[in-house]
Amino acid sequence: MRTDRFANHTPSWLRGGVRRTLAAAMGSGREKRAAALAFGFAATLVLACATPIGVTHLSARDADRGLGQSILNGDRTTTLSREYLERLGLVDLYEKNPHEALSQLRNGLGGPDEVGRLFALSELWFESALKSGDHGEYLASAIYAWAFLFPKDPAQNPTPYDGHMRQALDLYNRGITEGLAAPDRDDETVLDLTPREIPLPFGTFVMTGPATEFRYGGYRLKHFVSMRDVEIRGMRNRYRRAGIGSALGAQVEAAPGAEGTKWIPPNAKVPVTALVRLADVRAGIAGAKVNGSLELYDADETPSVQIDGRPVPLESEPSATIAYRLDKAPVWDFEIAGFRRPDFTLPGAAKTKGLFFLNPYRPGRIPVVFVHGTASSPARWAEMANELLGDPRVASRFQLWFFIYNSGQPILVSAANLRESLQSAVHDMDPQGKDPALRNVVVVGHSQGGLLTKLLVVKSGDAFWKNASDVPFADVKMSDDTRALLKRAAFFEPLPFVTRVVFISTPHKGSYIAENWLGMLARRFVNFPAAVTNSVTELGTLRQQAALRGGWRVPTAVDNMDWSNPGLRTLYSLPIAPWVKVNSIIPVLSEPYATAKDGVVAYQSAHIEPVESELVVYPSGHSTQATPPTIEEVRRILYEHAGIH
Repeated sequence: MRTDRFANHTPSWLRGGVRRTLAAAMGSGREKRAAALAFGFAATLVLACATPIGVTHLSARDADRGLGQSILNGDRTTTLSREYLERLGLVDLYEKNPHEALSQLRNGLGGPDEVGRLFALSELWFESALKSGDHGEYLASAIYAWAFLFPKDPAQNPTPYDGHMRQALDLYNRGITEGLAAPDRDDETVLDLTPREIPLPFGTFVMTGPATEFRYGGYRLKHFVSMRDVEIRGMRNRYRRAGIGSALGAQVEAAPGAEGTKWIPPNAKVPVTALVRLADVRAGIAGAKVNGSLELYDADETPSVQIDGRPVPLESEPSATIAYRLDKAPVWDFEIAGFRRPDFTLPGAAKTKGLFFLNPYRPGRIPVVFVHGTASSPARWAEMANELLGDPRVASRFQLWFFIYNSGQPILVSAANLRESLQSAVHDMDPQGKDPALRNVVVVGHSQGGLLTKLLVVKSGDAFWKNASDVPFADVKMSDDTRALLKRAAFFEPLPFVTRVVFISTPHKGSYIAENWLGMLARRFVNFPAAVTNSVTELGTLRQQAALRGGWRVPTAVDNMDWSNPGLRTLYSLPIAPWVKVNSIIPVLSEPYATAKDGVVAYQSAHIEPVESELVVYPSGHSTQATPPTIEEVRRILYEHAGIH
């Protein structure tokens, strides 16, 4: 009888007595005879207290925990793996020489119990690898897991009702991840995906690369980091999509002769799943080579792969990859700097005028464009993006785009950049107009971003120009550069492909913060972009020539959110194009709503008519875009937009 079992089922007072008796038995003479009598008495007590075979009653919680236990989530293997060691009398040998024990377990393959042996071999090799750190042992675990999951005889395929199927997938995924891990790593698991040979406990693993180099939006990839091994912070939920493969985060880099799509930021961290498709598994188990072919996938675009003629979902970590993208990302530095310095920008933003895609363009998926507010950035949409991408119904029907802009510059200039960036993206992705999804765009704007959003769906005519001059625009003499600037920033036409807008905390009638001393202070920190500054001198000359009103000056974004500003009043008066559906989300901190505020914008300012729906979020402050009620309302609106029931 094993000592640990004896200890587990014997009362503590008796265990102590037996230990003392055994210790006494090490003496001699009279002490030995007394010890023998005492030991016999103790054994009698043991038999009286517990029968050789019986049960120990557990709590329901402990019983359930035991059912799901494996070496992946605890310090003991599954019951199935332990059963094989017990059946074959390999317990002691496994503890002393695991390689020899597993070799004997392998010798029984080919019999009627082969499926169970394959699983046990996978888990036990993984347990051995945890102790040794040997990459070959991790890969051995993955190889046996693959053999268990994809047997030659389809009749032996594990069923989804068998908990070992999920455990085997995890053993394969973890075995590949750890088996291909680079030897030198700090706090992250970096995979070495270069073709090479790796010794196995029973042969050699030969990994080859993909037939064609995988590209993500035209970019090459480098620095592959396991997303399974990261802990996320700053988001409420972590969404995983269970399947096969190692879910990774990788960094994009331009390939020789190919820069990659401009709509994915350079040096961005992106999601990818690595699958090593195994061949010759049976021969390898017998001591020959096991061949593995590396395949890389964008699981968002390719959610499953074919293995042995059946579809198998790919593992992915959408939440972890969002957090990984934003960890130490330069976008956080943009928020205040971008407000104060309108010429401050991020790499790649100049090419797109501030528009970026979260993933490469997906034909057939409706773009949802998120526009942040003042002194903010696209990073503030992370919580919403996580929840939406965690919903397969949304993730399969929509693609997320983000607009970043210098939130201190004139709103009309920012809106012109947004309009032109969307026009460019739609034309680049679908120049022939064959994708109806790109003609059904949703734009979601928060705070100042809501004002930019409205400027996408209104016809201004010369209303904005008339705030500055009584002279027709065509009759004013000015340089070509100044004319081009004023034309793009003062004359707006609705974009025909934008069919829905969602306003969140939007100051349609201004922000009371912009009207008080805080607004006055903020104005002092804002500088104009170079393009505007270069035209200010000429605008002064036009004012002297009476082409511009004497009191008119170039406004900052803070000016634009003051209700006394004629530009804001003009925007408020412009009707939204009739084909555009409008939804409004308004946070408030108190009741009644009619007189409530959110800390920046009053309800009466955010409320507009007509709208398809208006949701008042109470209690919530101005940054409501990260709160559950607001996110759920956006989800509901997207369901409605795509006809999801």
